[in-house]
Amino acid sequence: MNLQFPNRSRSYNETRHRIQFWGHDSAKEVSFYLEADALARIDPNGALDEDHALRTFDANRARIEHAAARAYSRQAHASYTLTASDL
Repeated sequence: MNLQFPNRSRSYNETRHRIQFWGHDSAKEVSFYLEADALARIDPNGALDEDHALRTFDANRARIEHAAARAYSRQAHASYTLTASDL
């Protein structure tokens, strides 16, 4: 397993209140979804709007990517949903 996060892109899904970002294991792209409860654990006073969610994500990217890598190392899948318990 050699999961990397070279793509700094992320997007906010307003309907599901979650952020999608991507990792890569060689040529394989892996999708990650960070749920609203995880964002609330990082910033309990934060709003669930797109601007604040993306700023919180960006400010905590290393922590979030570390949690994503731990989830991926347990068992390789094509996508993961990260919740507060993953952080």
